[in-house]
Amino acid sequence: MSPKTYSILAAVIFAIVAVGQFIRAAVGVNITLDGSIIPVWVSWIAAVVGGGLAVLGFYAAQRSPP
Repeated sequence: MSPKTYSILAAVIFAIVAVGQFIRAAVGVNITLDGSIIPVWVSWIAAVVGGGLAVLGFYAAQRSPP
């Protein structure tokens, strides 16, 4: 797998995760993990981090050789 393909694949996966976290936070869905409720604000942070990683991945794909 070339570095460009890897960067695009990683960026798409991070973008999907970021969109999912954004939707979860916007709707306010509660998630329970091992009996503990995960607060919605965690999803806002995850959406921003995932979106940032997606942008970095797409930027890296543009800068890598074909």
